[in-house]
Amino acid sequence: MAPKKTISNWLTNRYLLIIRNEENFAEKKTIRFNYARALLVATAGFLLTMAFSVYLVTVVLEEWLDPRFAMMQSNRQLVDLTMKIDSLEYEIALKDQYMTNIRKIIGGEVTTAETMEDFDENTLSNPEVGFRESIQPIDSQFRAEFEQQDIGVLTYQTSRSDEFRELFLFTPMEGMVTDEFNPKSDHYGVDIVAKENEPVKCAADGVVIFSSWTLDSGYVIGVQHRGNLISVYKHNSEILKNVGNFVSGGEIIAIIGNTGELTSGPHLHFELWQNGNPVNPQEYVAF
Repeated sequence: MAPKKTISNWLTNRYLLIIRNEENFAEKKTIRFNYARALLVATAGFLLTMAFSVYLVTVVLEEWLDPRFAMMQSNRQLVDLTMKIDSLEYEIALKDQYMTNIRKIIGGEVTTAETMEDFDENTLSNPEVGFRESIQPIDSQFRAEFEQQDIGVLTYQTSRSDEFRELFLFTPMEGMVTDEFNPKSDHYGVDIVAKENEPVKCAADGVVIFSSWTLDSGYVIGVQHRGNLISVYKHNSEILKNVGNFVSGGEIIAIIGNTGELTSGPHLHFELWQNGNPVNPQEYVAF
C-alpha cells in the first residue's frame, strides 16, 4: 500500500530540474528545488514588486496618477497668492494714506489745532467755507509742524544720508533768487523770479504726489523722489502733470505764474523736504 501524501510531504519533496542541449542532450544546468522554496521565492518577488509599484504610484508617478495631486498643488498656490495679495493690499493702503497726508499738508488743509482724525465734518461737507477758515498764511501745516518743534532739533541744513547726497538735482528754473530759505520767518523755500511763461522743470526723477489748486499758493505740484525727498513748486500759472505721473529730472512740469493769495508777482516758490524736514534748496541746486 502506497504511503499517503500530505501537504508537508508535497512541499518538502525535492526535485531536480535538468537543462540539456537540444542537439546533443548535453547537460547545461541543474536546479534543485522544492515547492516550499519556490513558493517562498514567488511570495518575496510579489511583495517586492508590490512595494515598488506603491512607491512609484505615491512618489514618482503621483503627478500623473493621483487626481488629488493637482488639487493640492492648486491649494498651495492659492494660499501663496492670497498671502501676497494681502501684503500688496496692505502696502497699497499705506501708500495711499501717505499720499493723502502729503496732499493735505501741501494743500494746507490741516491747521495747527486740527489733526487728520478729528477734522471737522462741517468743513468737509462745506468745502468752500471750511477751506477758507482753515487756511493760514504761508503753508499752514508746514508752519504748524515747525512751531511744534525746537528749531535746533530740525535739520534745516538737510540730511546727510548717502542716498540724498548722491542725488543730482536739476535747477527748476533759471532766474534770480529774490527771497532765500529762512525757516525762522516761516519761509521754507526760495523764491525765483524769471521771464513770463518760463517753464518749471522737475528737480529729479520721481512721482507726482500732489497736483492741484490751493488758496494761498495757487497751482501747486509736489514730486516724491528717492531718499525720502519731496520737491514742491508753488504759484504756477499752469501745471502739466497729474498725480501718479512719473517725471524725469529736468522734465517740464509747470509754467511760472502769480496764482494764490500769498504772492506779490510772477515767481516760483521752490521747496525741498527731506524726511519731513525743510532743507535749503540753495545748498543742493545752483540757481
